[in-house]
Amino acid sequence: MFIRTLLTTTILAGLAFTAQAEDTITVYTSQPQDQMTQVIEAFNADHPEIKVELFRSGTTEVMAKLQAEYAAGNSPADVVLIADTVAMTQLKNDDRLLAFTDAPVEGIDPAFIDADKTFFGTKVITTGIVYNTDLVKTAPTSWNDLLEADAAKSLIMPSPLYSGAAVIHVGTMTQQPEFGWAYYEKLAEAGAVAGQGNGTVIEAVARGEKAYGIIIEYMALNAKKKGSPVDFVFPAEGVSSITQPIAVLKGSDAVDAAKTFVSWQLSKTAQEQATAQGYFPILPGVTQPEGYPALTTLKILPADSDAMLKADTENKEKFAELFGG
Repeated sequence: MFIRTLLTTTILAGLAFTAQAEDTITVYTSQPQDQMTQVIEAFNADHPEIKVELFRSGTTEVMAKLQAEYAAGNSPADVVLIADTVAMTQLKNDDRLLAFTDAPVEGIDPAFIDADKTFFGTKVITTGIVYNTDLVKTAPTSWNDLLEADAAKSLIMPSPLYSGAAVIHVGTMTQQPEFGWAYYEKLAEAGAVAGQGNGTVIEAVARGEKAYGIIIEYMALNAKKKGSPVDFVFPAEGVSSITQPIAVLKGSDAVDAAKTFVSWQLSKTAQEQATAQGYFPILPGVTQPEGYPALTTLKILPADSDAMLKADTENKEKFAELFGG
């Protein structure tokens, strides 16, 4: 499938991989298209010998595409970069991920790294509340503020049937004793709706079609920076979080080039780019985005990933019953 000609040596973060000239890798990702265009440009500035092809969709659709391709025999994907560890753990359990034992992870919190080094967090993303500043005069401070009648009927959220971040958020919230599925039942009864991914949420709130949204923080704060009439709240009870893990797939026939891409994602160059795109970095010493609170000051809601994986189908079906699918 891939044509390899001149053998070159790529050295990254003290590790040597043999990447082939004109090597091509295919990356399946849920990260927004405009950001991935920037990522590929920056990667190719360091590694012009590796061509990157891209398939981009929501995490749920990325997973569905992979599963269909595996069922048919094979997938062209070499690297997967998706929103949540639940989906990535499913790939690991299905023996689809390649262990990358010598990945450059020095200094990175082990909590962001799979114990078997089959996948690696690349950034920290939290979910909170966005609101339209033209429509809302008193900013919400709590998840429970969204249960107020005027708020709930003008609330939009991403769907776990499409968004990996929403899978984690819904799974996390329903594990909290003070919220559970009762919280979502109240929202549905009061008129809250679900879109697809987080992009549909920020579009609706920025345009004033909805006053409130449940959303990942960087989309709201990036929109605010660009002049949209929105602001973002980290609710007092806490926020759910994801690490947008990356992995090399076992079926890759460009393993060295795929490892080079994964290693680059963990490098200071990539982490600084992630910060510029509005993400909390995972690499120590990289400054977080301007205007963001220190990550250590945020309350991260506890979540049992294994339980979330077991309940994934049930959670999606329950959500679809309440908000449609």
